[in-house]
Amino acid sequence: MIDRIWHILDGYSSRSDTDAWAVILSLLLAFVLGQVLAWVYSFTHHGLSYSKSFVQSLIVITIVVALVMATIAGSFVVAVGLMGALSIIRFRNIIKDTRDIAFLFCALVLGMACGSQRYAVAIIGTVALVLVLLYLYLADFGVHRSSNAFLRFTFHGRLSPQHPLLKVLERFCKSVVLMSSQATGPDRSVMDYAYQITIRSAEKNQQMLSELQQIEGIENLSLTLQEQILEL
Repeated sequence: MIDRIWHILDGYSSRSDTDAWAVILSLLLAFVLGQVLAWVYSFTHHGLSYSKSFVQSLIVITIVVALVMATIAGSFVVAVGLMGALSIIRFRNIIKDTRDIAFLFCALVLGMACGSQRYAVAIIGTVALVLVLLYLYLADFGVHRSSNAFLRFTFHGRLSPQHPLLKVLERFCKSVVLMSSQATGPDRSVMDYAYQITIRSAEKNQQMLSELQQIEGIENLSLTLQEQILEL
């Protein structure tokens, strides 16, 4: 009887050791793959919304999801308990960039693959994601060479159809549409103009603004693009 009990306990201990090493391996792999994902995000990011805490969160989320999957381990009761516990948490951060949402989803999937001990899926999936993300970044996929923008400025006097300002806009823009013009000032001699324009190449924005700034009578010149604001 005692030998049978000892055999059962010994077998349980062996299984626990095996499960413990599997969990450790899953967490280590989740940590490595999460770092790879975070590095790719940091390398390919552009714009003003970069956040160090978000990059670190990608690693932490991958590990946490792997730990959750290891905790569930096929147990329906534990899964329901975790769902009830996690439903208490309220996330109030608003993610404005859909690209950030995609990276969060990647971190969740990688964590699930590691936690469920599907190591080959996790590694192959990470390699595939890295290749796709680097391709999209290096190829600048989806960028529009011509950009819609709003040009606003104040001009002392009124613009004639042959004014040099309009000639400059014709050289840099595909289309120029006057949206509004309003007289201001005590003698109503100052005009506020707003144009909707389609720029041929966003790389020449600074050159266009520089030439416009040199025209006599122009003040408060501003160019508002779809993703950024350039002001002079």
